[in-house]
Amino acid sequence: MEIDARLEDSTRSLEISQHIRFINTEKRALVSIYLNDWNNAFSSKNSALARRFAEDYKRRFHFAKDHERGYTYIHEVTDSQGDSLNWDRPGDIVDLLRINLEQPLQPGDSIDLNFHYTVRVPEDNFTRFGMDRDHNYKLRYWYLVPAPLDNGWKLYSHQDLGLQYVQPYNIRIKLDIPTEFYAASSLNLDRTKTQKGYKTLSFSGSERLESKMYITKTYIFESLAINDKQIITNIEDEDIEFNMKKAVLTKALNFLEENLGTYPHKDIFITQEDYLNNPVYGLNQLPSFIRPFPDGFQYDIKIFKTLTENYLTNTILVNPRTEKWVIDAMMYTLMMDYVDRYYPNMKLLGNLSKIIGLRWFHAADLEFNDQYQFLYMNMARMNLDQPLTTSQDSLVKFNKNIANAYKAGVGMKYLQAYLEDESVQQSIKEFYEANMLRKVSARDFENTLKNNSEKDISWFFQEYVGTNKKIDFKLTDIRKTDDSVQAVIRDLRNTHMPVSLYGIKDGDIVFKKWVEDPASNDTVVVPREGIDRLALNYEQEIPEFNQRNNYRGVTKLFNKPIQFRLLQDIEDPRYNQIFFMPEFEYNLYDGIAIGPKVYNKTVLSKTFNFSFSPKYGFNSQTIVGSGGLSNTHQFDNQKLYAIRYGISGNRFSYGYNLFYKKITPYLLFAFRNPYLRSNEGQRLLIRNVKVQRDENPEFPLEQPNYNVFNVNYAYSNPNFIKYLTASIDWQLSDKFSKISATAEYRKLFTNNRQVNLRFFTGTFLYNDKRNNDYFSFALDRPTDYLFDYNYYGRSQGSGLFSQQIIMAEGGFKSQLQPEYANEWLMSMNASTNIWNWIYAYGDIGMVKNRGENGKFLYDSGIRVSLVQDYFELFFPVYSNLGWELDDPNYDQKIRFIVSLDINTLIRLFTRRWY
Repeated sequence: MEIDARLEDSTRSLEISQHIRFINTEKRALVSIYLNDWNNAFSSKNSALARRFAEDYKRRFHFAKDHERGYTYIHEVTDSQGDSLNWDRPGDIVDLLRINLEQPLQPGDSIDLNFHYTVRVPEDNFTRFGMDRDHNYKLRYWYLVPAPLDNGWKLYSHQDLGLQYVQPYNIRIKLDIPTEFYAASSLNLDRTKTQKGYKTLSFSGSERLESKMYITKTYIFESLAINDKQIITNIEDEDIEFNMKKAVLTKALNFLEENLGTYPHKDIFITQEDYLNNPVYGLNQLPSFIRPFPDGFQYDIKIFKTLTENYLTNTILVNPRTEKWVIDAMMYTLMMDYVDRYYPNMKLLGNLSKIIGLRWFHAADLEFNDQYQFLYMNMARMNLDQPLTTSQDSLVKFNKNIANAYKAGVGMKYLQAYLEDESVQQSIKEFYEANMLRKVSARDFENTLKNNSEKDISWFFQEYVGTNKKIDFKLTDIRKTDDSVQAVIRDLRNTHMPVSLYGIKDGDIVFKKWVEDPASNDTVVVPREGIDRLALNYEQEIPEFNQRNNYRGVTKLFNKPIQFRLLQDIEDPRYNQIFFMPEFEYNLYDGIAIGPKVYNKTVLSKTFNFSFSPKYGFNSQTIVGSGGLSNTHQFDNQKLYAIRYGISGNRFSYGYNLFYKKITPYLLFAFRNPYLRSNEGQRLLIRNVKVQRDENPEFPLEQPNYNVFNVNYAYSNPNFIKYLTASIDWQLSDKFSKISATAEYRKLFTNNRQVNLRFFTGTFLYNDKRNNDYFSFALDRPTDYLFDYNYYGRSQGSGLFSQQIIMAEGGFKSQLQPEYANEWLMSMNASTNIWNWIYAYGDIGMVKNRGENGKFLYDSGIRVSLVQDYFELFFPVYSNLGWELDDPNYDQKIRFIVSLDINTLIRLFTRRWY
């Protein structure tokens, strides 16, 4: 490829003339040639890139102005004779270009293609590459590249997932830039020439996979000569001294050359954007003024990770969409080995692990390398883990960015521990040296590992890599004789993976043995002398789903001691852990309620959970609180992915000096789309709600105690562009039975107009309690007799707390009459944005009470949605009451939604990742 490019800074564009000599490497004739035009992915809100952003709740791209996004405008495509060639974008895929050949290109033949096109550079807000606010150009995927031929065309759209899949190419670039700019690249700079306000730079490179180009107004890179390489970098260095920086780079490069081999190119180009797109999670989340690690450590790890990724992705030519796990396995094995060699005593929390208070947590005991297994296990415990062979564009964001890569690295260390030799490291180096810059597959990596292993490791590729089966062993019965112990090991997931068995004496290892396939041979005999406990996976070399059932006492009464901890901690499987933490809640009647929460949940989710939280209410001056226990059964790769059952209860005030008690046994069936990136899910909840309320002497209750059997089916598919939820609810009591349906739909259009629609209908099947409206459908503020909603002043008929609304039942914002329906109610709520987060809303509904004609009601107003569904204000304007703005007490008509539940707010941020 030969590229002639000229930067036009005033229009944020590049004028490019490009020549490509393309060789048909297939065994069949080609009638068309495909090229990646990934810069044009920014041109449309309907591109695969735009859809990916929307799936990840990245709002910036959709709301960006047209001039902030980029595009490619093709002026002309010609052959070597200058004749025009037909081209199109097949299937309206905007980042793919197809050249239709007049004559088929035979195997082994070549064709010369000439392109003239304009590239409008996007701003860097979307992928960190593009033009930044200082008018620096960070160019990636900025020129046309032929898609690879690999038994047919391999065509992938830009989805901000990492590398393009291309075959290595030779490239020469002649770049014209204004004289005030500088240019940097991993390509060889052959010469520089300045004339007439522009300077022309000539670059070249052979067997390249991409050519990032930085064009900046100041030279932001350092170029350091390390061994026979030139490392060009702008990674933030935390103000460490130049000599230390050079020593870090030398150490990192030497380690890679020792454990992989020699990098084939002269220059190594590693940038801050490369690092930020795949950071060291944990380190990058800390504020700059917090440095819990020794001087240079964070910079060392950042440099090593970015350098290793650059080293591997530019030389190992696996398909980066479907076989990236090979790169991940090599990279994170090297990272863990690097830390083990140079920072063997480094803790996950660094120096924070020595601080009084923090050092009492089990998290302070974890080694730096323990984070990889921990973060992978986060997804396994949530039943969201995916096989390593899953295509990158089908991975949940947390898996794509973190968990799958960590699983690959942890798996290699598991394999290394099982083989008990250096064959894994030997295989990585052998594979790199034998396949550098050659087309290679995951099967080649597998064969290299198998050839160097003395044990059978087929299980690793068949079970660990190829599936998302959890590893879960259990140590069950033991039988003791005078000199030995027979132990029974259960492989609970039938994985046929090996497990390590330990004999423990006072916490020290006195015996270790690998059991190769517990699923087929579950009884193991070990010597009894000097052993007080048996344990599986004691050193936690295996990424096991549940390690809490891995211990059995031999001479001890209990399998594991009980441990009490203040505040939630990371799970320590050596103990039965119980946690305490202070907790507070608020409502108008109890005021601030504070008390201890006693529970067993660790940072990672568990299948069995209990929690008891008694509190003292400072206003009610009595004990209130809640408690419950639940158990969950998870099912891998099933539409029905979880069944949960349990019981919960609580006691709080529902009025001044009036308390309610609620006890709810329940059974929940959870369903989801097998494609985990889909947010589509279904839920069937069966429960019985028993409520007891204190009598009010001044206003006797018609029914202080009641029991409601409830079945609720809910469907949800919440997305950034389209949002749909629906539910059907049936309730049965001795006094009434009712059924209702709710549906909510939101649509965000390409012109940024959002329409929100909500529909509710409900009817009583029978109702023996028509003399009051406690169980009736509500037009604007449900009575919440099941005590499901988080009302802060549920019994208030006036004042600020009466203005809180919950979007349930009728969903009206104005307080109209009739306020309740004891026969049936139907309503529709709608809103659309006027400007940014300001909306116009309108509600219509029919309310029918026994013995009365149905009444048509409506209201309208302005909705201020600061955080949708979490913090919103509603200002009524016009309704059945007329112009509500004229009311002298208008401030009492303003309604609000506010959520103080920390778990609800956390979900607002974590929805991008799961």
